[in-house]
Amino acid sequence: MSEANYGVEIFALNARWEEFPDEVREHALMCSLDLLGALILGSYGRQFAIGERLAQSVGLNGNVPIIGSSNTYNLLGAAIAMGHSCNSFDIDDGHRQIQGHPGTSFIAGVMAAAVSQNVRYADYLSTLVVCYELTIRWALAMQEEYGYLHSTGAYGAFGTALGVGRLLGFDKRQLNNALSIADFHAPMTPVMRSVEHPSMNKDGVPFGALVGTMAVLETINGSTGKIHILEKPEYARHLDNLGKVWHILELYYKPYACCRWAHQPIKAVIDLMKEYSFRYTDVDKVMVYTFRSATRLSKIEPSNTDEAQYNIAWPVASALVYGDVGYQQVRDEALKDERVLDMMKRLSFVVDPVLESQFPEKRLAYVEICLKSGSCCKSRIYEAPGEPEDPDLNLGWIEDKFRRITKPMLKAESREEIIRLVTDSGSEIGMKDWVIKINAALKK
Repeated sequence: MSEANYGVEIFALNARWEEFPDEVREHALMCSLDLLGALILGSYGRQFAIGERLAQSVGLNGNVPIIGSSNTYNLLGAAIAMGHSCNSFDIDDGHRQIQGHPGTSFIAGVMAAAVSQNVRYADYLSTLVVCYELTIRWALAMQEEYGYLHSTGAYGAFGTALGVGRLLGFDKRQLNNALSIADFHAPMTPVMRSVEHPSMNKDGVPFGALVGTMAVLETINGSTGKIHILEKPEYARHLDNLGKVWHILELYYKPYACCRWAHQPIKAVIDLMKEYSFRYTDVDKVMVYTFRSATRLSKIEPSNTDEAQYNIAWPVASALVYGDVGYQQVRDEALKDERVLDMMKRLSFVVDPVLESQFPEKRLAYVEICLKSGSCCKSRIYEAPGEPEDPDLNLGWIEDKFRRITKPMLKAESREEIIRLVTDSGSEIGMKDWVIKINAALKK
């Protein structure tokens, strides 16, 4: 391979925190805190317990601490365990063009590698930036290559191998080899099947984390691969703007613990209830007008948290009853709430052709609510909160989100202690001690 073909690897290995634009560094801190929130919530779920049992059952114990557990694992075990928690409550960042969740696709492996090597926090943040930039580019090329929507787990294999290889000190040839193996074995997750039939399959995140980490370990032990998609000439254009256009700035962030396609009507009904001062007990029926893919989300009465999250009726009904959709509303213990189940029956979902024509560049919805009194009110057209164009979106927005979503399990002083730790990019703390401090705060 000629030197000129190592564009991905050279960028990945040479990127330094101090050289990123200020806006990129702020977004890296936003992502770090947001992904940590997802890992914390996930650590309270059944899927994380499964991930830990899996890692233990195949003998992957070691000295790498993970978020939300007193157990320690080796690199692969830590990636597997956290790969089962980071997306389990669907509260992580996303990117519209790739129609999935780049951060959660690689955070398990990157966190595991950063802790195993005890790198300083700024090196971990730099790796997050590198992974966002190249994972999104690979995902765009992958969609063109296969002509079918494959979601988070697919590009998670590439992003995980990228971040783990960088943190383990690979040179460009080793990293290229790991990326080629990860590219070839990436799980081709048919995400719309999970949209229509929710289960723990979801976005395939655990398998992306597994394949990406395995690709690095395969490289260390002598396996060889050749060619990843971003080396192919027809996709070279995705690399032409590396270091000039920053895809991390295009991320959206999710305030609610459910599929992004339900966030617009959730925000609409919450705002209408505040504006017109009515309660859920006053509601007769609700019409949600949105794009076709959103209407394809499940509307069944959920029997587990995955069915509650990949659902459009349960979250909207929960928002009407509780004024929020967080951990408390989608955990398994909440799913027999008769008030929410009754509200689900009052909902209907309609494809609006104007809103459909703007998807996926924009995900829009509006709602009309008719009350038992006979009066009706109609919302404006909503985009979901936390879109990259949202003028309120900044580090403070993410901090407020973190406080809200972790309130059920953290005391106020613990939340603030974690925020201070995560937003201090100049800290010289090693990542192993960083995770230990996070876990200590979780126990307070």
